[in-house]
Amino acid sequence: MSELDSQVPTAFDPFADANAEDAGAGTKEYVHIRVQQRNGRKSLTTVQGLKKEYSYTKILKDLKKEFCCNGTVVQDSELGQVIQLQGDQRKNVSTFLVQAGLVKKDNIKIHGF
Repeated sequence: MSELDSQVPTAFDPFADANAEDAGAGTKEYVHIRVQQRNGRKSLTTVQGLKKEYSYTKILKDLKKEFCCNGTVVQDSELGQVIQLQGDQRKNVSTFLVQAGLVKKDNIKIHGF
């Protein structure tokens, strides 16, 4: 009977690593770039996790000029300020943030399709 007890696997939590990463989300300081599907072919790109000392409106103004799209800064209760841009601008935004020196390439996470 003791052999069976030692062979019984302990409770395995497949999301343990994800929960551990979420607990220290503030320490990593990743910038998350996501795309959300709207109506039909329309999509929306969101950028969150930029440092709070940056001027979001100035960054948004430069992004809008660079990529010829419209956008806005939305205040979210959980996520803080989030930049929203029209269209799928994930790669454009990531290269812009790296070239402008706002974020290191290692600290950018691109989510989506």
